[in-house]
Amino acid sequence: DLFVVPFRSESGQLSLALVEREQDGVVVATHHAMDPSKSTGSLDLEGLAVGQGALLDAAPDTAAVFAHLLDLGATLVTAETVGAAEGAHAITVQFAKERVQFDRVIGAYQGVKHPLAEMFVDIESLKSLVYYAAWALDEEAEDASKAASRAKAYASEAFPRIGIDCVQLHGGVGYTWEYDIQLYLKRSKWLRPTFGDADYHYERIAALGGL
Repeated sequence: DLFVVPFRSESGQLSLALVEREQDGVVVATHHAMDPSKSTGSLDLEGLAVGQGALLDAAPDTAAVFAHLLDLGATLVTAETVGAAEGAHAITVQFAKERVQFDRVIGAYQGVKHPLAEMFVDIESLKSLVYYAAWALDEEAEDASKAASRAKAYASEAFPRIGIDCVQLHGGVGYTWEYDIQLYLKRSKWLRPTFGDADYHYERIAALGGL
């Protein structure tokens, strides 16, 4: 019912405004996503006019406020990535302990154990990155933006890879609705571009580092 919308004035200055769903000129369109549990949509603001009272320009540098919001959003979805990746990994480890092929549980084969071990390393690395990013934002550390981008860039690459590998380790049943692992792969596809994909954040890290 309420949106925070970034826009540029005629002078090119970046600003933020509160926009109510029922205002004249606001059209909300809902989109179907690969992950049906995540609502996505778009705003059409053709001809919309807002008053001074709707502007969120209390800070002297609105661009900095917008960047801070991006840092917060990226860090939060990365934290969600950690939990989702751990869930996908746990489901697949349990499946590997139960699924029997050629008279042996598939978890006994190196071709299954090694990918699961690599996933664990990715998850623990991602967990450390997001913990530090959250701490840096909370403490207003100088490298908070870089920390948020490092975490989101890693998550955008690691979790889709984990999702694909987990489905593959389930075999053909991993693609069916009866097995939950396909839900985690879909979540990884939603999380990858949200608040910036890996390419965006790697470029941002480089820019913040003066490269």
